[in-house]
Amino acid sequence: MPPEIGDTVPPFKTVLCTGETFRSTAIEDVCEDGCVLVFFGFAFSAIAENWWKQYDRAGWDEFPVPVYGISRDGPYAQNAFIRYLDSPFSMFSDTDAEASEAFGLLTAREAMDGTSTPLRAIFVINSDQQVAYRWIADDWISPVPRREVETAVRRLSDDGENI
Repeated sequence: MPPEIGDTVPPFKTVLCTGETFRSTAIEDVCEDGCVLVFFGFAFSAIAENWWKQYDRAGWDEFPVPVYGISRDGPYAQNAFIRYLDSPFSMFSDTDAEASEAFGLLTAREAMDGTSTPLRAIFVINSDQQVAYRWIADDWISPVPRREVETAVRRLSDDGENI
């Protein structure tokens, strides 16, 4: 079951990719002051490419908290995807599905026998490591509610949290 607003973020440790390097990293080590977690299906998919370009154009890299992508792609693919997009964002390579399972988002893909990915989802995490906002898609193509995410991040700052 995915965490609800107010729930503490489930711990996970998996590989964090920067576009050049990758290193096993625990979420609590990079989300101490809050963060935004963006779960998505596949690097290099048209949908993922479109989203990440939109996040970049919308200035999400200027949030007072870091934004991290999470997908089941391997670290070499994640790094290649980050470089391909010339993206300012780092992404977790969740090859063992540790993050996807911790967040209760792992789902089998129809017509892709034996393939599972996280549901599309975004979590805004505050400095107390609690979910301040969440969005979980009902399908694979609907647009992300960018304004809601931006408002949730802004609300963290407006509430005086240390982020």
